[in-house]
Amino acid sequence: MPRKNLRTVCGVPIVCRAGLCANKVPEIDRVVVSTDDDEIAIVAESYDIAAPFRRPAEISGDNASDWEVMDHALRIMDAEDGDPYDIVVLLQPTAPLRRSKDVSGAIQMLIDRRLDAVWTVTETDLKYHPAKQMRVDDGLISFVMPEGAAIPPRQFLDPVYHVNGVAYALTRQCVLEQRHRLGERTGAFIINGPSLSIDSDEDFTAVEELLARGA
Repeated sequence: MPRKNLRTVCGVPIVCRAGLCANKVPEIDRVVVSTDDDEIAIVAESYDIAAPFRRPAEISGDNASDWEVMDHALRIMDAEDGDPYDIVVLLQPTAPLRRSKDVSGAIQMLIDRRLDAVWTVTETDLKYHPAKQMRVDDGLISFVMPEGAAIPPRQFLDPVYHVNGVAYALTRQCVLEQRHRLGERTGAFIINGPSLSIDSDEDFTAVEELLARGA
């Protein structure tokens, strides 16, 4: 979806919803938008969300990794503010249902358990469990997981989780030395309740309906 981050949910661009949420998290000292787009930067600044730099072309676009974006932002802000930051928190605009208390919880988990990173996750409906998933080759089906062939009842399956994009919290060391969003010791902060990552027009409509119901 071109320029998706400028699309609005309940009248607010989703990139700004992420920044406004971050501003409510007591553990976060500095909120900045990383973008290569002047219009996104201007819109963010109209909501008092800082956009003090532009992301270079080589780490922009669909092929850029989240680690590259965080590494670049951390190095720029360290230099600009003159004081090294201990933790980097990535809030993707495509998760506008996020709550500040969940972002705060992920950061606290990172600190309290001395982890390298924390990802927020949501439990996956068991009807979409990996043991239920199939591939189709030449018109023939086979199970992705060998144990799926036994057709196990849902109640016998262990819970599985999917990343919901609400927050990624990483230590400075994880970003600069491990050089990956998935640290050697990465915790899961489980979020209950509605979770939706926007990828389509239908997702925008669904998010607005959920928010209208108080999600």
